[in-house]
Formats: sequence, C-alpha cells, structure tokens
Amino acid sequence: MKILVTGGAGFIGSHYVRTMLDGGYQGFEDAHVTVLDALTYAGNRDNLPAAHPRLTFTHGNILDRELLGDVLRGQDAVVHFAAESHVDRSIASGAAFVRTNVEGTQALLEACLAAGVERVVHISTDEVYGSIEQGAWTERSPLLPNSPYAASKAASDLIALAYVRTHGLNVSVTRCSNNYGPYQHPEKFIPLAVTHLLQGRAIPVYGDGGQVREWLHVDDHCRAVQRVLTGGKAGEAYNIGAGTAVTNLELAHKIAELIGAGADMIEHVGDRKGHDRRYALDQGRIERELGHRPLTAFDAGLADTVAWYRDNPQWWKPLTDDGGRP
Repeated sequence: MKILVTGGAGFIGSHYVRTMLDGGYQGFEDAHVTVLDALTYAGNRDNLPAAHPRLTFTHGNILDRELLGDVLRGQDAVVHFAAESHVDRSIASGAAFVRTNVEGTQALLEACLAAGVERVVHISTDEVYGSIEQGAWTERSPLLPNSPYAASKAASDLIALAYVRTHGLNVSVTRCSNNYGPYQHPEKFIPLAVTHLLQGRAIPVYGDGGQVREWLHVDDHCRAVQRVLTGGKAGEAYNIGAGTAVTNLELAHKIAELIGAGADMIEHVGDRKGHDRRYALDQGRIERELGHRPLTAFDAGLADTVAWYRDNPQWWKPLTDDGGRP
C-alpha cells in the first residue's frame, strides 16, 4: 500500500504520518508514506522522522501540476491535509487561501484522475457550516461560511464532491472540530495561550470570550480520518467531533490553572471580524457507520498538551518571535 499525504509536515498531517509509520493503523503497518509539503510557516520538517524506510519526503506545492504527476504515480490513496488554515491570516489577506485551498485542491484532484489514484480523503473543517445558535450540524446542513478561510474550505469541499459526481473519483470529505495536541503552531488558541503564559505574557481572549468551540484531540481526529479512508463512501461527508464544548474564556482559565497562573493573566482584546459564536457537530454518522468514537478525555488531553509545550520550548520558541500572532 502506498499513501500520499499532502501537508504531512503540518500539525495534523504529521501526527497522521507518525502514527502510520509507527504501525498505529491496522492493515497499514507496512504502508509506504509519501509526504508532499510546501513547508510554509506552518509546516515543519522536524515534525517527521529525519529518516524512515517507509517514508519519502517531497518538498513542493500542490499547485505544481508537474510535480503532482510525479509524486502521484503508483500511489494507492491520497489523504489531503494541505491547506492554509488560520482564520486571522485569511482576514488579513485571503488570496493565499483561495490559491491553496481551492485551486490547489482542484489541481490535486485532476492529477489524481490522471494518475488513476483509487481513493482520496479530503480534510475539511466544521467552520464551513458557519455559526449555529443551538443544536448541532449534520452532514446535510447547508454550508454558510463566514470567514475567507471557511469559504475557501467550503469551496474545496464542493469541488471534491463535484469530482465524484462528474468524474467518478472515489473521494470522501471529513469535517472536524477544533484540534489540539503537540506540535501545533503557536498561532492557534491553545498553544498561543500556553506559550504566552510560559513566557510571562497574558492570554489574549477575543471579545467577551463567550465563543463556544468543541475541542478534538489530534489523535482522535487522525483515527477518524483513517476510518474514513478505509470505510467511507464516495461522495459523502463525515463530521468528526469531540462532544466537548467550552467557551474560549473557560478554556483560558483551564490553561491558566494548569500552568499555575491567575485570572489576571487573561486579557480581553478587540473581537475578530465576523467571529462565529458557536460551533457544534453531530458526529452520529461516523459512530453509526464506521464505529469511530473519540477516546481522549478533554481535561486529560489538555493537561498532556500543556505539559508537552512546557517540556519542548526548543520546538515552539523559534516560532514565537512575532509574538505568536500573524
């Protein structure tokens, strides 16, 4: 089995690759993994083994159609993590999000068709659904994105599904809630909060901090992606949730408590433009059809994540010269 993982040097992609190389996915213990990654600011070659007999690393961009033709030759499946993913950056400048998330996804799918790739999983986000006041989104909920990032991901979802209907490409889409865990770039909220406190700086919280998010450990997310790869249906989307919802302010207090900081280290700042108030995923489908359930309890996973950042300053300090913000 040969698997191409785009964006495999990023936070989530690298966890998926490391787990596969460690034999963590049944039936894929001997799989050869090719990682294609542009190594932008969010991609880090050090997130992957320096050398492994079942790993090939290719530095390149999914917009490079000639390169795609080369790396896709002989691949059995593609797991497509590569994306621009930070909402704040998309608000400041959305062009890179359209290029990578929309044009890049189309280029990849076209190249998969040409190479005869048998299976593709396209990784997306709950943010494509927009904000929900109560209840939870199902896979049949309308896509109502509010940020340029979310809009670019919604567009890439629709392109992926169109390649199923038009060309018969075997593609499934996954939509996950907020991820957390080790090796996450410190621009994202949990590592931003942790690294700020470890440097004696306050946690910045947008607005009143009442925004509600579900938090999914990266390992639970990657296990779900593997379930979709092996058992998901072509042309279908699968929500990957965690069932754990907290406000941003509650989360800031949890992190401060784990580090031993007081409430005075939480600072309210001006709210983000178009900030979604609440996300909530109905994950019943992936449980019923593929038997996936999250295993990591949020409080335990959060404590382990805080400990990882405390123990690995050599990994994150070089990334925080700009204060951890875009």
